[in-house]
Amino acid sequence: MSHSGTVDEWRGRERALTALGVDVHLIAAQRWHAGGAPVQLTPREGEQVVGAGTLGRHPALFLFDPRPLWRALGERWDVIDVHEEPFALATAEVRLLRALRRNRAPFVLYSAQNIAKRYPIPFRWLERGALRAASGISVCNAEAGRISVAKGFAGEPRMIPLGVDLARYAPSAPNDPHTPQGRADAVTVGLLGRLVEEKGVGVLFEAARLDERLRVRIAGSGPLAAELETRAHALGIADRVEVLGALATDEVPSFYHAIDVLAVPSIATASWTEQFGRVAIEAMASGVPVVSSDAGALPDVVADAGIVVPAGDAAALAEALITAAGPAAVRLREAGFTRASTCSWDAVAQEYLGLYRSTLRSAPTPSAAEGVEIIVVAYGSPDLLRRCLEPVAHLAVTVVDNSSLPEIAAMCAELGVRYIESGANLGFGAAVNLALADRLRPGADVLLLNPDARIDPARIDQLHTALRAESDVASVGPAQVDEAGRTARVEWPFPSPGGAWLEAIGLNRMRRQTGFVIGSVLLLRADALAQVGGFDESFFLYAEETDWAYRAHRLGWRHLAVPSVHAVHHGAGTSTDARRREAHFHASQERYFRKHFGAAGWQTARVAIWGGSFARGLVLRGERGTAARRRAALYRAGPVRREALLRTVR
Repeated sequence: MSHSGTVDEWRGRERALTALGVDVHLIAAQRWHAGGAPVQLTPREGEQVVGAGTLGRHPALFLFDPRPLWRALGERWDVIDVHEEPFALATAEVRLLRALRRNRAPFVLYSAQNIAKRYPIPFRWLERGALRAASGISVCNAEAGRISVAKGFAGEPRMIPLGVDLARYAPSAPNDPHTPQGRADAVTVGLLGRLVEEKGVGVLFEAARLDERLRVRIAGSGPLAAELETRAHALGIADRVEVLGALATDEVPSFYHAIDVLAVPSIATASWTEQFGRVAIEAMASGVPVVSSDAGALPDVVADAGIVVPAGDAAALAEALITAAGPAAVRLREAGFTRASTCSWDAVAQEYLGLYRSTLRSAPTPSAAEGVEIIVVAYGSPDLLRRCLEPVAHLAVTVVDNSSLPEIAAMCAELGVRYIESGANLGFGAAVNLALADRLRPGADVLLLNPDARIDPARIDQLHTALRAESDVASVGPAQVDEAGRTARVEWPFPSPGGAWLEAIGLNRMRRQTGFVIGSVLLLRADALAQVGGFDESFFLYAEETDWAYRAHRLGWRHLAVPSVHAVHHGAGTSTDARRREAHFHASQERYFRKHFGAAGWQTARVAIWGGSFARGLVLRGERGTAARRRAALYRAGPVRREALLRTVR
C-alpha cells in the first residue's frame, strides 16, 4: 500500500520486483497531488495495481477507501508492505483492517522522518504501536533509522535509497540543443523543486550576486514563485536568472541537460530538513555535477559524488559551483554515475527483496555453509583467556581486548587468532559490535564466548546443528557447569513489570518461562543478526543479550537451550568486585525496563523489586537478608544513579 504509487515513475520499484519474479500487488491512491499538480493513477499494461479513493491530502493525515484494503487483506500474502510513515493515519488504518481480517502476514514500514519529533496523542501512540509490531522497516536516510529504533522498532532498519529511472535520466546526446555551450565566463546553475525558503533559493541568489559568472535557471512551483523576479531585480541579477515555472515529468530530463551544475542549497529548520534529495541522484544520472548544502540527509546522498558546503554559506556555494562545473567536472560526473547506479530501480528492488526475505522463516534451513565465527571480548585475566582460546584457536576467532594488555595481544599472536585493541573499555555490547563490523567470515553464524568459559569444537558443531534445525531459532546456548561440576541456570524468562510483581509476591512459578539464554556461551544465527542488528551499546555490562533476545523475540524469533551440550563457565572470572558487578547488573535492568516498557513500566517494576527486597530483608537472616536489604537500598536510590556514582568514585 503506497499513496505515492499513483505517480507512474515511482512505481519503478514494483516493476523491478516483478522482473525479479516477485508477485507484486499494489494499492495506490486513485488521485494524488505530486509536485503541486494533481496526478491520476494510470496503470501500465500488466501492472497489478488497484486505485483506492482517499479522504484527505496530507501524506500523514489521509485515509484510504477501506474496501480495496479489506478485499486485499482477505487474501494470503508472504509480506505486506505498508509504504507509509509509522505515525500516519493510513498506517493505522491498514493495521486495524489487518487485525480485523486476522491476517498474520508480517508487515514492513517505510520512514523518511529524520527529525525526532514528539507527535501529539494519538499519533504518538500510533507510531509506537506500528514500530513495535513491524517486522521490518525501510528508511531512506540513516537518521530516520536511528529515530525509528529509539521510538520502538526492534530490528535493524534497512537503508534503501529512493529509486531513479536510469533510462529516463541519462547524459545528453552529443548534439542535444539543450546542452550548455560551456563558455568559460558563464556557468549555468539549475535549481529544481518546491519554491520555499528552506530550499535555499535566497542563498543561491546571493551566490549569483557574489560571482557574475553564475547564471541561474529555476524550475518548480511554490509560495516563492511570484516574487523570484522581484528578488532578482533587487539583487541586480535579473539578467542572469531564468524562472521556468513547474515542469511536466517528461520535461525534467531536458532541464538537467540544459545546466552545467545542479544546486541543492537547502536550509534545515526546526520542523523540516532534507530527507533524501532525489533531484541530486537524477542530476548525477544525467551527467550533471551536484553541489549541495549539508542539510539533513544530503551529505550522505551526495557523498564524494558531489561537493557539500555549509548550509546558508553563499560564498562557499558560489565557489563550489564554479569548481564543480570546471576543474572538478570530469571527476564528479564519473563519481555521479557510480552513485546513481546504486539508486537504480533494479538496485532498489534487490534491497527490498532482501528486506522482505528477512521477515520470512517458513521452513527449516540446512546447516549454513559459512560455518561459525567466534567472538571473545577480553578484559584482563590472560590465564583464563588462554584456557578459553586454546581449544578453539584453529577456528575463525576474533578477540576484542577492552583492557589493551600487551600480554593478550602477544597471546593472540602466538595462538594465531585475530586481535583487536578497542582502545578503551567499551563494554561488552560495543566490543562485540566492533567485531561484527569487520567479520572474518561474513554470513557465518556467530558464537559469543566469554573469556571465563570453555567449549570444545565438537560441542560447537552440536550447537550449530541445533541452531540450524529449525528456521525460527535465533540463538542457542549449552548447559553450563562450573569448575566443580555444579549446573548453572541458562534459560530465563524475559524481564517485565508483571514478572517483577509475581516474583515480589512469591508467585514466580506463574511466570511464562519461555525467554532467552544467557550469553556467556551463545550461538547467534546470522540471518537473525541481519534482521535484529547488533547489540545496544547503551548497555555497558549485563543485559545486552537480554535486550537483543527480546528484540529478536518481538520479530518472531525463538531462543533455545541445548541441554545435551555442555560448556564450562568459571563465572565472574574477569571481575573481582562483587559490589560493582551488582551495580552494573541492576543499572542494565533499569535501562532494559525503560527501553521496552517506558518510564511507567520501569517505575512499576522498580516498586515491585524494591518492595519484594525490602520484605525479604525483614524476614531473612544472614547473608541472604543482607543482600536483600542492599538490593532494596539500590532500587530506592535508583540503579543507574548508583552506577554513575560508583564510576565517579572510581
